[in-house]
Amino acid sequence: MKNVPQPLDQRALRNALGTFVTGVTVVTTRDRTGTPHGVTANSFSSISLDPPLILWSQALTSRSYPAFRESDHFVINILADDQVGLADHFARKSEDKFHAIDYEDGLFGAPVLPGAAAWLECRKVAMHPGGDHTIYLGRVERFANVCRRPLVFGEGRYLMTAPHPMAA
Repeated sequence: MKNVPQPLDQRALRNALGTFVTGVTVVTTRDRTGTPHGVTANSFSSISLDPPLILWSQALTSRSYPAFRESDHFVINILADDQVGLADHFARKSEDKFHAIDYEDGLFGAPVLPGAAAWLECRKVAMHPGGDHTIYLGRVERFANVCRRPLVFGEGRYLMTAPHPMAA
């Protein structure tokens, strides 16, 4: 008898994946009409320093998916630990997520959020299918590190970072 894979318990898998703590970002872009779009994402990773490449992934069902799919540029705004409200704001469904939100236009027009711990302005270099998500690969064209403590997410909630007492 062959080993037949059993269906995965998605809740249990989500809980297991949640033990890996990640940073919290708001990824922003502009659509063809110039309208800004943004989405909270913790599916972000550094890939390479030479060339400077990052990746992030977005659900195919996201309201802003068409804007990111068609845009050539985006900004990864790495949120600071006091920006939980901003993370929640961009995680909610809304027609105009930038109503009453301060931002500056980046090098290619995508919104840069003030107060972020760091931001990376990227040119999209590839898109790859990833199940119910699309994986975006971006080349960092410009960045800033404001040296604030980042907001992190793990075990289904926002967390704060602190030095480990055993770290030298």
